[in-house]
Amino acid sequence: MTPARTLDRTRHELARFLTTRRARVSPQEVGLPAGQRRRTPGLRREEVAALAGVGVTWYTWLEQGREINVSARFLDNLSRALRLDAAERRHLFLLTHQRPPVEPGQTFCDVPPLIKRLMADLVQRPCYVLNLRWDVLSWNEAADRLFHFSAQPPEQRNLLWLLFAEPALQALIHDWESEVAAILSSFRRDYIKASDDPAMQSLVQMLEGVSETFRSLWHQHEVHAPCQGKRWLNLEGVGPVEFEHTSLIIDESRHLRLVYYAALEA
Repeated sequence: MTPARTLDRTRHELARFLTTRRARVSPQEVGLPAGQRRRTPGLRREEVAALAGVGVTWYTWLEQGREINVSARFLDNLSRALRLDAAERRHLFLLTHQRPPVEPGQTFCDVPPLIKRLMADLVQRPCYVLNLRWDVLSWNEAADRLFHFSAQPPEQRNLLWLLFAEPALQALIHDWESEVAAILSSFRRDYIKASDDPAMQSLVQMLEGVSETFRSLWHQHEVHAPCQGKRWLNLEGVGPVEFEHTSLIIDESRHLRLVYYAALEA
């Protein structure tokens, strides 16, 4: 039998969090008149309750950590009333033992300067940074020698585009046909996080228009584990070379990852 949820563990933290959040919001910020002089800064409990669409007694019980049931819809209303950002909204859900809300994925981000310095230090190890859309945002010299990212127009520096629309990258990957199926199935896990994003949709539509292989694989709806392990690359003047590769999360909230390659000794 599943034990009933209890706020005992988070009661005090929830009370402090809600109190400090409403003290931070002025009446003017939420369209309320300032009214008479207030003894404490911020919103009163009755104002928060009205903005969130509940009774003041019920809201007071929540702020006191009493055993009451809250819905995800109410928590969303309360988050808007208190002007919570995405991190604070998630924290509120966790404090009330609710499933954390799904945040829409971001498909464009800037690469932190420290990550660029890290990649520059990896002189012999090809590595590059991808966002949720698999745009190649930054890379080191070793990766450029291998994948020739700088030779591509900025709008085509996307790993999926290069895999399906650029013969040079197809020739680089040994046994391309079997490898690309696994890579695309891994991308689908990221696609679903921002499937409503116009940039994500346009990428899929463009690839369906230029690659029959992409179109066929995309409609199979295969989903595999993240692509990491070993891959053979056809190096010019050398032949097939085996590389280990993996992805390292460098910013979870912005969905940035560092892809790292290391050649295996023969």
